[in-house]
Amino acid sequence: MKQFSGRSAEALIYPLLLLLVCWAIWLLEKTSGASDFIQWGIRPRHWSSWKGLFFMPLLHDPYSVKHILNNSLPTYLLLAAVIYYYREVALKVFLISWFGTGLIVWWVAQDNGAYHIGMSGVIYALFGFLFISGFFRRVRALQGISLAIIFVYGSMIWGIFPTEPSISWEGHFGGFIVGVGLAIAFRKHGPVSPKYQYEVEKELGIEPPDLEGMWRRNQEEIAHRQYLEQLYREQENQQGSHPPVQIIYHINPAKKPQDEEEKPQDDTEK
Repeated sequence: MKQFSGRSAEALIYPLLLLLVCWAIWLLEKTSGASDFIQWGIRPRHWSSWKGLFFMPLLHDPYSVKHILNNSLPTYLLLAAVIYYYREVALKVFLISWFGTGLIVWWVAQDNGAYHIGMSGVIYALFGFLFISGFFRRVRALQGISLAIIFVYGSMIWGIFPTEPSISWEGHFGGFIVGVGLAIAFRKHGPVSPKYQYEVEKELGIEPPDLEGMWRRNQEEIAHRQYLEQLYREQENQQGSHPPVQIIYHINPAKKPQDEEEKPQDDTEK
């Protein structure tokens, strides 16, 4: 119980701390009017923007609250699910999603003078990881989360295509590819589906009971018992019209042999 309570606390606290940092930076940009923070994002194939690998997900458009609002709820839910269900590899998944998405953006995106910012690339990485891993692990809870992500955030899949010029579809595409790769790499990690008794016995080399054979033998015994009862009833019906045959035994005592007859006893012996 302590293990699960600690895991639940981490799943609730760590995503919240991350969002607090993002909102603090956004408020600092908005109140100070310092749009220079955007230059800490990633400009494709510019070595001077290497720092964007660290700060790109933390930066959002200071002129629109919609950008950070749209990223806040998916970030919290997806990161909480990764921490709760994949605690042992959650940090690796998060860091690879963070830096892997930035590298793909720096390498694949076109250099049109714009800087790529926002948490959406990491969101797509976590989304791809949970969605693919949910089917790998064959755990109903993860499969349910994956389906819920599809229904609630199903429109996210269209974000990997170039639909709007102001949206970094390269970051979405890169994040999704990173997430799928992580799901394949960590396919042996995470929650394990519960095993049935016959699966455990099979792993231990225990032969399962022959339930079908037991059922057949039981049916044969029932049929034989019914046959004997029917035969007994038929005999009773036949004995009802004729009196039962009685057998009487007469026992006569056996005669003693002649040599065993009593000899006359003399008074004296010579």
